[in-house]
Amino acid sequence: MMMKQSKLWRAMAFASLGAVALAGCGGSDGDDGKPGEPGEPGPIGVHIDEQKSVTATFTNATITDGQVKVDFTLENANGVAVYGLTTDHDLRFGISQLTQVSETIDDTEYDRGFQWQSFINDAKQPNEDWLPDDMTGLNPGPTVQANVEKACTDCLVDNKDGTYSYTFAANVANVTAPVAVTYNADATQRIYMELEHPSFVENAHYDFQPSTGATTDLQTRDVVSLETCYTCHQPESLAFHGGRRTDIENCVACHTPTSADPESGNSVDFGFMIHAIHKGETRHVIEKDADGNEVTVAKPYKIIGYGGGIHDYGKVMFPQKPAADCSSCHVEGDNAPADADLFKADKSNTACISCHEETPSYMHSSTDCMSCHKPEGYGRSAEEAHGDYTKPYDVSKDYSAEFTNIASNGSNGIAFDVQLFNDAGEAIAKEFVYKEGYSKPYIVVSWDIDKDYPAYEDGSKYSERRIDLYDDTQVTYDAATKTFSVSSANIVLPADINGKTMELLPVVKTCFQKGGYGRPLVEPKSCYEADGSNSDSVKAAYIQDEPKRFVWNNGVDANADVAMRRDIIDEAKCQSCHGAEYYHDSNGVNCQACHTADKSTKTDDADKGTKKSTSFAYKAHKADGHYLKYAGVGSGTVLKTDCATCHTDNGIELGRSPDRVWRFATGDNSTGGAKDIFVSSDAGTCFTCHQKYLGESALAHMTTYGAVVGAETADEVRTNAKESCATCHSPEQLTTVHGH
Repeated sequence: MMMKQSKLWRAMAFASLGAVALAGCGGSDGDDGKPGEPGEPGPIGVHIDEQKSVTATFTNATITDGQVKVDFTLENANGVAVYGLTTDHDLRFGISQLTQVSETIDDTEYDRGFQWQSFINDAKQPNEDWLPDDMTGLNPGPTVQANVEKACTDCLVDNKDGTYSYTFAANVANVTAPVAVTYNADATQRIYMELEHPSFVENAHYDFQPSTGATTDLQTRDVVSLETCYTCHQPESLAFHGGRRTDIENCVACHTPTSADPESGNSVDFGFMIHAIHKGETRHVIEKDADGNEVTVAKPYKIIGYGGGIHDYGKVMFPQKPAADCSSCHVEGDNAPADADLFKADKSNTACISCHEETPSYMHSSTDCMSCHKPEGYGRSAEEAHGDYTKPYDVSKDYSAEFTNIASNGSNGIAFDVQLFNDAGEAIAKEFVYKEGYSKPYIVVSWDIDKDYPAYEDGSKYSERRIDLYDDTQVTYDAATKTFSVSSANIVLPADINGKTMELLPVVKTCFQKGGYGRPLVEPKSCYEADGSNSDSVKAAYIQDEPKRFVWNNGVDANADVAMRRDIIDEAKCQSCHGAEYYHDSNGVNCQACHTADKSTKTDDADKGTKKSTSFAYKAHKADGHYLKYAGVGSGTVLKTDCATCHTDNGIELGRSPDRVWRFATGDNSTGGAKDIFVSSDAGTCFTCHQKYLGESALAHMTTYGAVVGAETADEVRTNAKESCATCHSPEQLTTVHGH
């Protein structure tokens, strides 16, 4: 009996605790001290100041007599309601209308399509204290800027259950100044929110048609996707205006065609601004000087930021080659934005001059690009002109190189035949092969593919392993079969070459007729005029074919398995940002075939005469464009510390190549103190980024765990290195150390 009573009391106690817990979560059923009387219900959910992130979702919007009211919810990462948002938090709202715009030029009206126009705008005057001494690219004057309203105390209602309502202070019924905006209940309206909390930032937007309340089947202007921007930019880096603005839908609704920067006079319309920024250091206009000569004048896009900071986008190095490839940002196809093909519509002069900055100039007297540049017009349309420029790259994707008769040349070199084929499978004649420029038409011969390519030694230096198809001391050409026959004694194959995987990499450009005035057909064309001089009417593009890889055994061993290089970088990531052409290659990311880890150093004249490594890893890690926080405009939108930008999931794993040797340089070459040093595999990987930052303690740590640093020869490293770095420095640990 006592045992049964004990169990009963225990059950009642648990029930009472449960009731208390529910009351604490859901609210109170009476005022304290007054049992039985109803009181204010308690909040449901969790408080906003206890959260690391929230998701805001608009649920409804209405516009009555110009008064805008919206309902929205806040949830945390677990889907739990978040209450407690107040105007003490940095909360702002904006509203823009998608309006069909026309423009009248010389008594002719032109359709400019649908454009966002904010109902909230401010007149701006330039701040004289913010103007720099160098006024290049600046034309200060009064402007207008779209804006958002800071949430007012009486406008926000917190229902204490994760739901809220907000009534705009701005009335949209009769907006006349500083920009007249005629409200149209049948037009698409976009309401947008930005919330900056000490622990997080949240943006949200809501599109609807006030006359019907519809949120689907609306007129849209969705041109580019933020996910496309992430092919080059780190997601967390695309946060602007102090980090508070992150969603592209909010950006385009506020960066309207009527908005400009007062200190520079430059438009901040989203399309203009993005094009001008990415045109970067190549943005220019062609003019005539006093003597009538054509001169190229730089037109850098500059903005004076809040507080007078100068954002000089003329320092931007846009990595896409060709830069005219609109598809790098304007991605069409499955899951594309609704209006992804809008760039083909020829409705925006602004988009043209944002890149070309050609109006007005001596070449273009009209202020209306579209009057000439349109299908079947005097000038080519945007789609046609950009398509002509990118066609050689697109066509050359299906070009190929075929290697046959691979054998020893009778000594210790190599011989082979190679034919180049076009996209129709037809052999290409020699006169279509481009021979000028930094990179001649090379076939690069390599071995030890699985060991980071050949060591940089006499007979295997990359300058000796690349064969110029126009070098008649090593190559003969059969015009009848369009075959290049190679026999090279410059290359010294190693004594233990049998069983090694070899590679023949074609780094070859072929020529195409340029597009342009008169609309010539863009098709393959001889690179040279009848007198043998270079033709000015052609453009060259690299063939884009995989290298020929095979196992050598006194010739090609057709039965042996090819050994591939370690999976380090994701080529797709590199190409998504760089496009169809790298500095002097486009057959995938094969830079390491020439730029081996132990390749020689060279004098860096731009760095006070010091010497630097020329390995691929060093070049990639040190590239200014890979660390914009301290290079170019200093934007921080691409950070090399995020290893996943280029590397595979296991691409930063140490201990994978213990025989690899790195070559670096130390000292000041201008005083004769610089010398080459050799470093062991894992330590050298760190050197490619951190060499000049490594102090005595860091170097001592490396050598304690088996690294060799500062050796005079590569053999000294191979003999003495016994690195154990991978024991502690796993990929996960390295990722964390680098801040991700």
